[in-house]
Order: sequence, then C-alpha cells, then structure tokens
Amino acid sequence: MDKSKVTLIARVVLGGAMVVFGLNGFLQFMQMPPLPAPAMDLMGAFARTGYFFPVLKLAEIVAGAMVLSGFFLPLGLLILAPILLHIILFHLFLAPGLSGMVLPLVLVLAELYLAKENMDVFGPILKK
Repeated sequence: MDKSKVTLIARVVLGGAMVVFGLNGFLQFMQMPPLPAPAMDLMGAFARTGYFFPVLKLAEIVAGAMVLSGFFLPLGLLILAPILLHIILFHLFLAPGLSGMVLPLVLVLAELYLAKENMDVFGPILKK
C-alpha cells in the first residue's frame, strides 16, 4: 500500500474518531461503558466544573475535522496530542484492561504516523 493511502487511512481513523466521540459528548448517541469508581470520581469532578467537557468535546470536533479534512492538519495534530495522552493515561491508570486500550492505542499510532509525515512542520520546533 502506498504512503498516500496509509496517510489517508490514518487521517480518517484519527479525525473520524475524534469528530464522532466529540459529537457524542453533545448528542449522547453512544452509551459509555461502566467505569471503575476512581474513573467515575474523576469524570464527576470534570463534569462539575461545568466547562470542561464542552470545551474538550468542541476541541475534539474542531481538531478532528482539521485532521479529517487535511486543512490545518498539523494544528489539528497539535491540539489532539495532549487529549490523546490523557486518554491513554486515563485507560492505563483509572480504567485498566486490554479491551479499553485498543482504540486509544490505534489513535495514538495514527497521531504519531501523521506527525512523522508532517515532520517538515514539527521538525523545527523539536530542535534545540
């Protein structure tokens, strides 16, 4: 498979997932699986702020759309990086289990692949 097809697949997987899960935060068309008590405590604290989830979900939608469309792709990747890091850490420490880690790992791999493909943009900021 050539590089452009892999890049397109990575964009569709990452961008599509972020748009869908971002929209789900507002429209709630998918049920969230039951979570362990520590995870629910954190989610409850975030919800009580009143602003955290709307801002997070809006960021997921906007950045996901950037990745999906390819328009401002590097900016979309930059916005999604800390979100994906938190998702991985959440599943690793608060909701452990292999089944919950599959999609986050796929998304992180897509993010890393797309970042590598855009190293001409990210390279200068990674220099000493």
